Amino acid sequence: MTDKKKNGKQGCGSFNFQNWKAWSCKCHLVAIDIFTFKKLEDIVPSSRICDVPHVNRTDYQLIDISEDGFVSLLTDNGNPKDGLKLPTDDNLLTQEGFAEGKDLVVIVMSAMGEEQINALKDIGPK
Repeated sequence: MTDKKKNGKQGCGSFNFQNWKAWSCKCHLVAIDIFTFKKLEDIVPSSRICDVPHVNRTDYQLIDISEDGFVSLLTDNGNPKDGLKLPTDDNLLTQEGFAEGKDLVVIVMSAMGEEQINALKDIGPK
């Protein structure tokens, strides 16, 4: 987990405890970065304390998409939220759906000071 300080990680559920020597037990940790989807592995002593990032998932209503790909979102309390860019992933491109007048909800994952749009939901016409 060399990028642990910069990015949030999602555990894959692959934790192997191996007794390498009679006095030393090691843990093999496997994780997937939730922002880049890279697989990361690390072997640490079982006595070491490992930090686990706190990951939040928040739903926002999509208000507008600018020409450069940045979105305007509406929070639950009615305040606007700006500064997130729409991913270039083909599954998430919604310029057409938004232009057709569909009401969309954006799912944002945040961890360790970083935020990214991960999914979109169509909740019906406006």
